[in-house]
Amino acid sequence: MAGVLTMIFSFSCLLLVHSPRCSSHPLCTNFRAPFTVKTTLSFCQYNGSVCCNSTEDLQLRNRFKSMNVSASGCASVLKSILCSRCDQYSSELYRIESVPRAVPVLCNSSVSTRSSQSPHAKIDYCSEVWDKCHNVSIMSSPFALLATGGIPIKSTSKLTDLWHSKGAFCEEFGGGSDDGATCFSGGPVLLNSSENRSPPSGICLEKIGNGSYLNMVAHPDGSNRVFLSNQAGKLWLATVPEQESGETLGIDESNPFLDITDEVHSDGGLGLLGVAFHPNFQQNGRFFASFNCDKVRWPKCSGRCSCNTDIGCDPSKLSSDNGGQPCQYHSVIAEFTANGTTTNLSSFRFKVTRIRPVEVRRILTMGLPFTTHHGGQILFGLNDGYLYFMMGDGGGNGDPYNFSQNKRSLLGKIMRLDIDTIPTGAKYINELHLWGNYSIPEDNPFYEDNELLPEIWAMGFRSPWRCSFDSERPSYFLCADVGQDRYEEVDIVTKGGNYGWRVYEGPSIYNSSSSSVANKSSNSINAIFPVIVYNHSSVNRVEGSAAITGGYFYRSITDSCLYGRYLYADLYADALWSGFENPKGSGNFTTTEHPVECANDSPIQCTTRPESTSPAFGFIFSFGQDNNKDIFLLTSSGVYRIVRPGRCNYICSTENGTGFTAPGSVVDPPSSGSKFSNSLTLQLLVFYCVSFFVNMFLDRM
Repeated sequence: MAGVLTMIFSFSCLLLVHSPRCSSHPLCTNFRAPFTVKTTLSFCQYNGSVCCNSTEDLQLRNRFKSMNVSASGCASVLKSILCSRCDQYSSELYRIESVPRAVPVLCNSSVSTRSSQSPHAKIDYCSEVWDKCHNVSIMSSPFALLATGGIPIKSTSKLTDLWHSKGAFCEEFGGGSDDGATCFSGGPVLLNSSENRSPPSGICLEKIGNGSYLNMVAHPDGSNRVFLSNQAGKLWLATVPEQESGETLGIDESNPFLDITDEVHSDGGLGLLGVAFHPNFQQNGRFFASFNCDKVRWPKCSGRCSCNTDIGCDPSKLSSDNGGQPCQYHSVIAEFTANGTTTNLSSFRFKVTRIRPVEVRRILTMGLPFTTHHGGQILFGLNDGYLYFMMGDGGGNGDPYNFSQNKRSLLGKIMRLDIDTIPTGAKYINELHLWGNYSIPEDNPFYEDNELLPEIWAMGFRSPWRCSFDSERPSYFLCADVGQDRYEEVDIVTKGGNYGWRVYEGPSIYNSSSSSVANKSSNSINAIFPVIVYNHSSVNRVEGSAAITGGYFYRSITDSCLYGRYLYADLYADALWSGFENPKGSGNFTTTEHPVECANDSPIQCTTRPESTSPAFGFIFSFGQDNNKDIFLLTSSGVYRIVRPGRCNYICSTENGTGFTAPGSVVDPPSSGSKFSNSLTLQLLVFYCVSFFVNMFLDRM
């Protein structure tokens, strides 16, 4: 780390100027982004961005015909309900993060609450469906319930056969349109174009620690404890003090929870880059570390090279990079256990006996062609429990071998692995061409695109540095991607999405004269553009360099004026920014740079920048989040926490609770107003199964 800081402290940090460009990004029921069809759908009258291709459109047509509905009014609403699968907001209509549904949430004006959806959603469409269809015979009705054994109660049914009243029917299928969630009103979803909401007047911080860390993970037990790790390979358990207690971070750096410095190669963009704890850690003690190793120094590091014949790459033709030979360094995900040690996981505080650093198994090992752009973050999906692994393009100026767009390469990709179903034996792993001990989730994109390596969830990244799921909308998976020459970006990552690199850098075509492989035409990929983008030369006009640090949607009640904003930073800037989505659920973001100060009563006095009241962060490496959803900055000068704005004399009209309700369920897709709690929900007929960057450290120096 010392070598890294020596280099990066030579750079001056200037203000970051953002481009307000944004891009709409709704979501389909299969977690994919909508797309533009080449030919207009013939049955479902949707255009622009849709979630159905012509084949699916034909399937919906045939299904509609099989219903054999004679009443024209009922036929019209049934057609619209079937075609809602094609709506670009179909994931919200079908509330895919709740119980899988056979029909969308039908707008019921009596339960609509705070809505960002068009006023059209305030009509009582559920009542309209009942009025037109309650006494009509429908073959294979989408509203029919499954009897024991999965057999429909009746092949032909009327709504009145199953529900005794309109109220009972709408109790089951109706719902409101809340912030961040939508309901179906009979046609394409439209969202209100704007929301009048002033940005926070500033962000107030307190400094609670002097250490420099790369990762913070909240303890899975829900307590005020967190795990912190550094680049060199040590992991500590720390206690976070209560807000305004005047106390500092409880951590004993002489007594780490885990020390794998003998295995980790830490230099530049290499080191211990990610830590993740199994969702059932309290029961099984399983946790995971993502780090880099040197096979020359540590023989157990050895693995397959990511430059290989499968992707048309010959490692013998690669030159050395920063003193390292091709595939001398590897990216590793290793599993450890906290069970069977002298540590009592349920009672220890920050003074803990270190666990025995025994690796249970090697989840993944992959040789790296160059020494930069390795990503390295790992985290578990909030809904699916699978392990996500962020990997950069492997290094080199302009991704010279176009790894990011190569579907047979894991470089420049986000992977999704099942670490609960472990293959039996090396022979099985070799037969499946896996990179370690994991299996492939059956709903990974490989099952729809057989040219894609099965581990891949999304592609087209240069150097993803810090991704996060929104705790209140888990389908919102945001990743910051470090740019090359011009742009830094934040992407909403979806299943099978291609985020453009190296065909695109940010929103623009990327051209590099140094690339040894000809660039592909922009027409050859269906690129998804960033929702937040800025020109990184604006951060440091002298050196012309920047590296984005991704953060979190702010979901704490500590600063209510920040609530719902996506916070992010830049390695080279002593500043913070937020992206505000407007309208909610649209994927359209505008950005704001926020004044930042340290509270006068900060437990540790903050050093300020020359001729400024802003804290001197040094370099912002990562963000952290604890179990209270409070947000922390992990910087080269220490650990900072966002506190209530009044402590810095910033004004927030809702700081004392006026006009602000802790909105734990406001933007959650299974929102209030949707009545899905009774036993009938478990029997709904499901016609469609809902499948489911510190390489940023100076890689350009």
